[in-house]
Amino acid sequence: MAKELWYAFIVFCVISNVRSEQLSAQTCEDLGFTGLALCSDCQAMAEYIKDEELVSDCKKCCVQESEDSINKATYSGAILEVCMRKLTFYPDILSFIEEEADDFNSLHVQYHYGSPPKLIMLDEDGNHKEIIRIDNWKREHILQFLREKVRAKVSTS
Repeated sequence: MAKELWYAFIVFCVISNVRSEQLSAQTCEDLGFTGLALCSDCQAMAEYIKDEELVSDCKKCCVQESEDSINKATYSGAILEVCMRKLTFYPDILSFIEEEADDFNSLHVQYHYGSPPKLIMLDEDGNHKEIIRIDNWKREHILQFLREKVRAKVSTS
C-alpha cells in the first residue's frame, strides 16, 4: 500500500513539473498550438491522438480555464491577420473583412504573407495577449466573438 502511494506521489510530482514548464507564446506558435489556448483542448486532443510528446507540448502551451475567466475575458483591441493571397480560400473571413470589419473600431486588419487567418488579441497597451486561429470560423462566429470579447474604443473629441 505504501509503495502504491509512493508511486502516486511521484506521478503527481512529474505532472506538476510538466504543468509548470510553460513555453513562450512564440515557441507554442512555432509548434502549431496557437489555436489550442485552453487545457481542455489538450485533453480532448489526447483522446484522439496517442502521441504523448505532442500532448505534453500542448499542455505546456495551454492555459487552465475557469468558467469566470472564459466568460469575462475582454480585450482592448484585436488584429485580424491573414495572407492576402490565401484569402480566397476563406470566403467567410473575406466577406467579414469586406462588409463587417469597419464596424469594429478596435479591430485592425493586417495582411502578412503566408499567415494563416488569426485574431491577435491586444491589451490596453497594445501588447499581444492571445493568438487565436480562425481558419474554420464562419462569419457569424467572428462577429459574435468580437462583439463579446473586444471593447469598443471610446472616441475623445
